[in-house]
Amino acid sequence: MRWWSLANLVSNAGTWMQLTVQNLLVLQITGSAAATGLSLAVQAGPGLLLGVAGGAAVDRWPRKVTAAVSQTVLGAVAFSTAALLALDMLNMPVLLALAAVTGMVSTIDGPATALLGNDLVPAKDLPSAIALGSVVHSAGRLIGTALAAVAVGAFGSTAAYAANGVSFLFVAAVIPFLRPAPDAAREVARKVESPKRVGRKELARVPGAGSRDGITYFLGRPRLMALAMITGLSSIFGRNYQLTLAVLVTGPLHASESDFGTISTVLAVGGIIGAVIAGRMRNPSVRLVGALAAAGALLQVAAGFAPELIVLALLVIPMAVVESVSDTAGATVLQTDPLPEMRGRVLGVWRSASTGWGLAGPPLLGLMLEYAGARGALVAGGLLIAGGIAVGALGHRARGRRGGRRPLAASTAPVSLLRDVGRGPDLLAGQPSADGRTMVVTS
Repeated sequence: MRWWSLANLVSNAGTWMQLTVQNLLVLQITGSAAATGLSLAVQAGPGLLLGVAGGAAVDRWPRKVTAAVSQTVLGAVAFSTAALLALDMLNMPVLLALAAVTGMVSTIDGPATALLGNDLVPAKDLPSAIALGSVVHSAGRLIGTALAAVAVGAFGSTAAYAANGVSFLFVAAVIPFLRPAPDAAREVARKVESPKRVGRKELARVPGAGSRDGITYFLGRPRLMALAMITGLSSIFGRNYQLTLAVLVTGPLHASESDFGTISTVLAVGGIIGAVIAGRMRNPSVRLVGALAAAGALLQVAAGFAPELIVLALLVIPMAVVESVSDTAGATVLQTDPLPEMRGRVLGVWRSASTGWGLAGPPLLGLMLEYAGARGALVAGGLLIAGGIAVGALGHRARGRRGGRRPLAASTAPVSLLRDVGRGPDLLAGQPSADGRTMVVTS
């Protein structure tokens, strides 16, 4: 796990180097900010269209081989881009084509590397491993963004792509030496013993190996659907702080762009603190995810009313902490709740869904900012998130009473207990990033 974390730190730094330089490069080639958005959309698009198929492939293929091959291919794409750039043969159509290839390969690489990282620790340590991955991702982002400026200034844009290619190959070189934890190896090998153990409201048969089975399985698990609702609301109306807080700081608060940089740094530090705190979790639940997301939304409402920059900074710290803990808890649910045989497809479905709300969020927030202003957008967004979570929780509680069953999140139990009783599938209701290469915790 130490080697895997080191490899991911290097790889995330390389990713953010390339992503930073890519945006500047598109501006350099076209002079259009819209073209920059287009290049990012082209890279993210395959996640929306092919995420489910990529997850199904990960469930069928050997995990270490899949991850090593996908990392090598991504490295080859980065080296090809560097070579074309050095030879002055890189134009916008070629750059978009390479971005699309990167996005397609990432639909397989994302779930493969996420599940491979999970296999390296005992099940009881999975929340800590996910939290560690969040810290590594945040650190890699800070390092990579800083190194991009150095690389471009000293060696030109080609160096950033070449460095990213090396980072991919470093991960691929580490993978053959990784050893799964004993209980993780047994879990991956274990097959479903009886269709009854899947759950009455899930599949009425042993899940198949196709993409459609992954969608059916996801829709049949109330915990995963509740998690998707919470995360979707939070992502659309609450997590785009680079947009909403930027407008708030430079608008109503009458501060400078450097002041917004300070707020962004505070957000990053709060996220790292939250990830460290989340590392102490053992059995997170959907209820915890929802409670933390609602708390973060209410803090967002308070941020919308902040009269001064210092007050905003003080609110941003706990806001980033609770959202980081919520993200880690949600990632644990996502990666432990499904049957081992279905986890690749579940991550694939999640990738498609998260890409969808990731693309929908900025335009909706842009409209809210235009018509309601920065304060109105933050307040309205926070109330929509908290209200949606409250309505969902009350609705589930009412259904539980009518059916004589306990509320969903209250029915969680330790992983060890659920595994010891009949060796049934995990029922624990316990993360990847907009960069196209990560699934919350791994590159």
